[in-house]
This record gives sequence, C-alpha cells and structure tokens, in this order.
Amino acid sequence: MKIRTVAAAAALALPMASPAVAQEAETVAKNFEGTIPNIPGKSLLAVEVDYPPGAASPAHTHAKSAFIYAYVVSGAIESKVNDGETRIYQAGESWSEEPGATHLISRNASETEPAKLLAVFVLDTGDNPLTTPIG
Repeated sequence: MKIRTVAAAAALALPMASPAVAQEAETVAKNFEGTIPNIPGKSLLAVEVDYPPGAASPAHTHAKSAFIYAYVVSGAIESKVNDGETRIYQAGESWSEEPGATHLISRNASETEPAKLLAVFVLDTGDNPLTTPIG
C-alpha cells in the first residue's frame, strides 16, 4: 500500500530546504503491521519512507504513544529530533525517537541520489494519526 504524504510546497517549509530547488514529496509504504501478542494493547508498525533526490518531510510529530526506531536502508538522511543535533545518517545507521518527540528535520541529504528509511513504531494499538505535520 503506497501513501503520498506531503505536497512539494509543504517540503519547502523546512528551515534547511533550498527554495531554488524544486523538491518532490516522500512516499510512505506500509511494510508490516500487527499487534504484539505478549504486550496487551501494543502494536508494531513498520513503514518504508522513500525520498527522491532533494525531497523533505515537513516538521512533524508522531502518534503520542509511539517509540520509533529509524534505520537508513540506502542513501543518506538528514535528521533533527527535538533539540538534538542535526545529523546526517548514512545507509546502515539508525536513531530512535521517544514518544512525544518533534521531528524538525527529515530529508534526503542528497540532491542527486534517492534515499530510503525504514521506520519501526511500537505504539498503543489504534493510536492515530501516525504522523501530524506541525504548523
């Protein structure tokens, strides 16, 4: 299942976005979803986020109960969560986000190569929406 998440204009709202470069939106595809049988009320959800060259997500939050593990499958992803440092993660690197975190920057670090991210959510079953843009 493919889900288009943001329009190109929304990506330009990021502080690090370059207004001189037309940016496409990322696409999100559900990879896995299921309840966790030995933890009542909790579910596991994995999504693949594909970023075309130069693409970015607007600043956002996730479902309030969500603990997130993010793994860069290919390319390089620039990320900033809460007041942490802005960092570029290469393929094979990962980070996590605590429940209630604000993801201020999430973008492909390359203007010429695509990037892919696997995001794994552990959250309360039925906690929606999964992602909410800020602003």
